[in-house]
Amino acid sequence: MLDVIRQKLEDEIERLGHELTIVLPLAIKRAVELGDLSENAEYKSTLERQQFVHARLSHLRQRAGELSRINPEQIPLDRVGFGSRVRLREITSGDEVEYTIVFGDFIDLDANQVSMASPIGRALLGRMMDEEVRVQLPHSDRTYTIIELITLRQMVRGG
Repeated sequence: MLDVIRQKLEDEIERLGHELTIVLPLAIKRAVELGDLSENAEYKSTLERQQFVHARLSHLRQRAGELSRINPEQIPLDRVGFGSRVRLREITSGDEVEYTIVFGDFIDLDANQVSMASPIGRALLGRMMDEEVRVQLPHSDRTYTIIELITLRQMVRGG
């Protein structure tokens, strides 16, 4: 899992780096050639995009640094943490859901990934098998029981 996240980070950093050094300078040059910059919407939007790309690259590089400091051997085997795959049973309905806990940048709802900073992610962090977890959502509360837990450390070790 760490390798997948690292690769996603590297891919986005590379793509944004290309945009920042090649694509945006060409777009700015074209916009400048159109003349009056005070009335040039293309120029303004390109500068805004350039600022966004700078900020995003800074954030991604910081996240890559954080990721490089994660040592799977230091992750507890019995508690929910970054990278854990957790199967939950909703107390009231009995419905089961499975989530993988990820950094906020890598949320993929189709793959049942939830951010550590999301309400469910915060509620699950540090919890153990068979624990009941109350999740405060914007419009309701739900209570789940953790029925399966596979930590990042277990995945890295292969079980």
